[in-house]
Amino acid sequence: MNASITPITMPKFGLAMTEGKLAGWMVRPGATVKAGDDLADIETSKITNAYESPAAGVLRRQVAQEGEMLAVGALIGVLADADTSDADIDAFIEQFNAEFSAGAAESADDTPPEPSVIDVKGRALRVLDIGHGDGDPIVLIHGFGGDIGNWLFNHAALASNRRVIAFDLPGHGGSGKDVGPGSLEFFSSVVVDLLDTLGIERAHLVAHSLGGGVALTTVKNAPSRVASLALLAPAGLGPDINMAFIDGFITADRQKTLIPVLSYLVHDKGLIGRKMADDVLRYKRLDGAVDALRQVAAANFADGRQTDNLRPVLESVPPTLVIWGKDDEILPSSHAADLPDAITVEILPDTGHMPQMERSEEVNSKIRTFLAR
Repeated sequence: MNASITPITMPKFGLAMTEGKLAGWMVRPGATVKAGDDLADIETSKITNAYESPAAGVLRRQVAQEGEMLAVGALIGVLADADTSDADIDAFIEQFNAEFSAGAAESADDTPPEPSVIDVKGRALRVLDIGHGDGDPIVLIHGFGGDIGNWLFNHAALASNRRVIAFDLPGHGGSGKDVGPGSLEFFSSVVVDLLDTLGIERAHLVAHSLGGGVALTTVKNAPSRVASLALLAPAGLGPDINMAFIDGFITADRQKTLIPVLSYLVHDKGLIGRKMADDVLRYKRLDGAVDALRQVAAANFADGRQTDNLRPVLESVPPTLVIWGKDDEILPSSHAADLPDAITVEILPDTGHMPQMERSEEVNSKIRTFLAR
């Protein structure tokens, strides 16, 4: 192929991603771009993410149209120098598409790792277990209403040199819908049961929102099982909680009412798309899902305030990193103030409640650096 032409292809944002939707172009044909400039918005089932240009050049062709759904690796555009001929670009596109089609046929059986439902002391939990290494594994714990897909942009990145396990909390995703009392104590006991079932003596807990409260409760109740904590906008460090989000997440039953609720999650509201809303609505239609959410909300956010105060736990914890979006509209970043000096606190500007999705590369880098210490 012509070395002066750079293909722009459908990116892969996570191991389970096989296709994406070109939600919109951000650059017109003929525009000159630098490496790292945003070229297009790509919509997945979880969030819309910006596609950054892999190289400098002129966007000579938009091969894919807005709204088109394409397989990972498919050609969506072409970068080239201004003096590259149209004939050369046409030939490049034809050759790329022919080779991509042939390669797709050959690799049809090369499927990414899939989560599986395992028995954890009588509970059905959906688990995605990838990576390997000599260090203690990482366990990823999502928040209220979430699932393993909340780690779409982090799981594989963190598994480059160690084992990383994501799972759906009871009542969420593909796990069983029995949440018992729905308390942080209950979910923490499930984390310990999962470690026992997987034969893990000690793990690094990377946890988001309600999952952060679960991780802190696990340190309180089973400190020997936790090697470190990386907490993203964790629950339990202050009383405030946006009940408009909690109540809206539970009650919204169509895209029109759910998308404004999901928009509380992010600073850039354009990241919330219809596919994300559809994914949440499909989950909520599962038997027992909404009842489980109601129980969790009643146990943890009674009277519109957080039930558990876990600040005392931070006085005696393993190495701990706290990452918070400055513009979090669900759990305010002010909850990260006045934490013990031994805790590393990172406040990210222009970021909402889900920094692991809005600022995934930066969050992954900070977690890897933290664990390397």
